[in-house]
Amino acid sequence: MNGAESLVTTLLASGVDTCFANPGTSEMHFVAALDRIPGMRCVLGLFEGVVTGAADGYARMSGKPAATLLHCGPGLANGLANLHNARRAASPIVNIVGDQATYHRPLDAPLTADTEGWARPVSGWVRTATTAGTVGRDAAVAIQAARTAPGQIATLILPADTAWTEGGVVGEALPLPARPLADPHAIAGAAAMLRQARARGEQVLVLLGTDALLEAPLALAHRVAAATGATLMAMGSNARIARGQGRVPINRIPYPVDQAVKALAPFQHVILVGARHPVIFFAYPGKPGSPVAPGAEVHLLSRPEHDPTDALARLADELGAPPAAAPDPGPRPETSRGALSPEAVARTIAALLPEGSVVADESITYGRGFFPNTYAAAPHDWLSVMGGAIGGGPPMATGAAIGAPGRRVVNTQADGSAMYTLQALWTQARERLDVTTVVFSNRKYQILLGELANVGANPGRTALDMLDLGNPDLDFVALAAGMGVEGARADSCEAFADLLRGSLGRRGPFLIELLV
Repeated sequence: MNGAESLVTTLLASGVDTCFANPGTSEMHFVAALDRIPGMRCVLGLFEGVVTGAADGYARMSGKPAATLLHCGPGLANGLANLHNARRAASPIVNIVGDQATYHRPLDAPLTADTEGWARPVSGWVRTATTAGTVGRDAAVAIQAARTAPGQIATLILPADTAWTEGGVVGEALPLPARPLADPHAIAGAAAMLRQARARGEQVLVLLGTDALLEAPLALAHRVAAATGATLMAMGSNARIARGQGRVPINRIPYPVDQAVKALAPFQHVILVGARHPVIFFAYPGKPGSPVAPGAEVHLLSRPEHDPTDALARLADELGAPPAAAPDPGPRPETSRGALSPEAVARTIAALLPEGSVVADESITYGRGFFPNTYAAAPHDWLSVMGGAIGGGPPMATGAAIGAPGRRVVNTQADGSAMYTLQALWTQARERLDVTTVVFSNRKYQILLGELANVGANPGRTALDMLDLGNPDLDFVALAAGMGVEGARADSCEAFADLLRGSLGRRGPFLIELLV
């Protein structure tokens, strides 16, 4: 057994059975081992940003890590943006990054790079294998590190000779570290504060993040809110939110700074549950860096690594909070008619989303109004691009479809961001994934036009041309066809509803370009 074979065997023994890959020369022995050892699903991406973004989406929906296979330091560098998003989402991922043979590295061949240095900012664990005999053990530790709550990225760098040399040893699957629990004093303190705030007429915000937004902890948070008069809210971007009929509807902190400040202005207290202290996305002249009201007290109930279900259950019990049914969002909306608008598109999506579907959202400016108009949809999960690195949507949808087989994925996608990782469509076609991509084609970087105004810039023709995606116009239907995905264009709500309904009733990927 060589080092590469011990690596594949160790991955499988530890439950890692999916590998998103864009291999190169240094990884050929690992590729050969994937062929010889059955059990690993290998998914090819045509760009490393697709590979890493798909691993992110897969982890969010499956709850376990996939492996990625990346070619040396530059291949890792190509995937860093979506590893940044995955780190912010606390997605468990095991990166396998090929490298020069240990004895060839001192020669400084063209692909030689500081691979460890590039990996560290997005990884919770980094190691370079040194011999074939240690690769399996290193892989077992990497998997354990990736699965340590709340989830993190582990990067194992694999010099070519450690893969091809005989003497590989299978690493023993290591136990998953027990997830820590919130401090009992924090539970008691939050309960006391909630009682006192209600007696004083003070407003309390319970801010939820990470996996506190899954169905069970969200229901517990609603139980606390119903008993105390507190308000629930989510961070602006979230790894996964359980939504739709029967789930607790929850608003997010708005992206625009003035709206965010206004939304949090009424609250004298903020309780963090799996969430970090909220901040504004960017700095603006004369604007605050956090939307939390001046003088408001911020209380920590549980950190992201803590079990939020346990923390919220203990808080509800401490308060004596009775069971509380989720608020009724009303009937599912009808499909919209007439001209396209963000609200009309959202209502149509809500009307047609099948039960158990997944929304992978990178709609940027066009989708800011989607949330309140989709509360009454069928039960579904909503995934956001967490780190702000654009181009996360198509790969995230691809990985989500593999991580949640049998569930339709709808990728709500801005046009400019789509062009960063459009190669994901090819992977969707190759794997016959049930993904509907809805591209909002406004043919401009609309978010940057808003940012020009936010910072008080006075743009001229040169600046505005850099934010324009026309001349020539992008043709997403033709681009999709070139990668094996059927598509069509719509410029009205009726046409959109017909195309969306048809795509949801078929197998495989489909793209809808909305001219908005």
